[in-house]
Amino acid sequence: MEATLGGLVGLVFLAAGAVKGVSGMGLPTLSMALLGLFMPPAAAATLMVLPSLATNVTQCIGPHAKSLARRIWPMWLGLVGGTIFSPFAGLAGLGEGARLLLGTVLLVYGAWGLTKPSLPDMRAHPMLAGGVAGALSGLLAASTGVFVMPLVPYLQTLRLSSAELIQALGLTFMIATLALTIRLGHTGVATISADLASLAIATGAAFVGLFVGTALRNRMQPAVFQRALYTVFCLLGAVMIVRAL
Repeated sequence: MEATLGGLVGLVFLAAGAVKGVSGMGLPTLSMALLGLFMPPAAAATLMVLPSLATNVTQCIGPHAKSLARRIWPMWLGLVGGTIFSPFAGLAGLGEGARLLLGTVLLVYGAWGLTKPSLPDMRAHPMLAGGVAGALSGLLAASTGVFVMPLVPYLQTLRLSSAELIQALGLTFMIATLALTIRLGHTGVATISADLASLAIATGAAFVGLFVGTALRNRMQPAVFQRALYTVFCLLGAVMIVRAL
């Protein structure tokens, strides 16, 4: 592995881990967005899986697991099914189309975060709304490696407490990452795996970033940080779209 590539990978996961430490989410999304600028999305997804799984472990632990499982299992079921059994081309099969689709998802997600549209209360429709949101997120994840839309907006329609939302995101992203890992194996993308040095750098940098972000969480204004992050997603999405056209 070239030293330059190793340095870039380390910087990407340092930044992505810090974002996760501050906000409780964003490592897969930001790492895919940044890695996608200098490597194929399929290779980026393979490199992202281990750091995402490892840093999600602690976020999954909490007192709300059972109550969350009772409420959002239809979304999890749709997410797993949509990711693993998606009939659409996967990351490797789409070629430049994967970068175009990833850029579009990032742009939409960033615009949604900046505009913060009012969301309906979907607590009374967990089966239908949750299953549809999960399946759509899974279909997009299978082709982009990113599983934030419409998953994150749906979770916010459930009016969860802050602690519940953080744990729900950890559990959901863990399940989504495992499903994506299975998908990558089924479609042969696992052969584009990064070497052990790349994985070690990515995972180590992600944990360092997570520690730094957690330490900075109470020193930052959440609203300002979120606006900056969503703006970055919009810019990265636009860059990817332009490069793919």
